[in-house]
Order: sequence, then C-alpha cells, then structure tokens
Amino acid sequence: MAGLNGDWYEALKDEFKKDYYKQLFTTVNQEYHTRLIFPPANDIFNAFHLTPLKDVKVVILGQDPYHNNGQAHGLCFSVKKGVDVPPSLVNIYQELHDDLGCTIPDHGCLTKWAEQGVLMLNTVLTVRAHQANSHRGIGWEEFTDAAIKVLNAQDRPIVFILWGSPAQRKKAMLNNPKHLILQAPHPSPLSAYRGFFGSRPFSQTNQFLEKNGITPIDWQIE
Repeated sequence: MAGLNGDWYEALKDEFKKDYYKQLFTTVNQEYHTRLIFPPANDIFNAFHLTPLKDVKVVILGQDPYHNNGQAHGLCFSVKKGVDVPPSLVNIYQELHDDLGCTIPDHGCLTKWAEQGVLMLNTVLTVRAHQANSHRGIGWEEFTDAAIKVLNAQDRPIVFILWGSPAQRKKAMLNNPKHLILQAPHPSPLSAYRGFFGSRPFSQTNQFLEKNGITPIDWQIE
C-alpha cells in the first residue's frame, strides 16, 4: 500500500500512529494478499497524490471505488481510459454539457480535474471485486473524515460538492464560513432525475472561485 507524501502526509501523519489506522493497514494488506481488491494498491491514495492540499479548490466526495475489473484508479467517479464510462459518470457528463456546454468525451478519466485542484475523494478507499461497499466500516471513514476536517480548517475558500446522502452526511464537519457547499442527489440513474439534473454544480463552482479571485476549473475533458 503506497503511502502519502508531501503536504497531505504532513497534515495526516498523526493518523498513521492511531490504533484504528494500524488495524486498517493490517486488514487492507491482508485483503490485497488474499482477494482481488480495487483499485490497484499503488492507486489507493491517487486523489491525494494528484491534488496536493495546498492546491485544493474543489472537493467532490464519492462513496467507495468502482468494483468491476479495471475501473477504479483512486479518483471518485473516474475510470481509466479504455474502460466503459459508468452510468453515474454518463449523467455527470450530461449535466456538465447542460450546465457549461462542454462536449461529452468518449472516456471516463477525470485526471485533468484532479490536476487543476479538484480533490476527488471516496470516503472508503478500497473495495473487494464485485462487492460494493465491502470495505465499509474497516476504518477508511475515520481516515477520510480526518482529511475532510483538514480541508474544512483551510483558511481559504473551497467548494465542497456533496452528491447523495452518504456525502451529505459529511456536511456536519463543514462549518468554515469561507467555503461553499453544493448539495444534490446522487448522479446514479436511480436518483439523478430527483434533482441532480439541473443542479448546475460546475457553473456555480466557477462563479464562486472567480468571485474569490481564484482561477476557475476548466471542466472540459478532452
């Protein structure tokens, strides 16, 4: 399991000494040695590696990684190039098109967003193959909650995009008046028509960033 580095390591290093994390590390290590686990072990912390703490402008919270072969690579809602675009991301692209007029891409890799300061964080960072939520409750939530608290404490404006009720439960931790919180139903086909479509998160995010003198996100995926 590749570790954290840079400013995220400095911000979260105390977590690694805690009992829950030692147990989590042991459990996850055992799972990777005995089962098929996603994402690949070296990709677990990709969200943190691609978006250093000092660069975070936007946080998109997901639940747990995609659980089918070759999909997950450490960024919520994103899949590697060459993998079919999952239904939730199809709906995200549709809203992006309706909101900003962006062309709908032919792949689902969202690395471009991450490299511009969009932290794409699942609240659980690993999953057993073909078993959604199978690593819920083993300790990841405590670790990602610590990261959310670090983000909340930043003395600069950040946009938090909370899609669906698991993400919205994290709102209680977000009490810094500098931040903007955008909430909508989850983009999955089960709930997207209940208010995700038409929620315009991308334009609202950029308006907020620009109002605060921050370079907006180029949301167009090539």
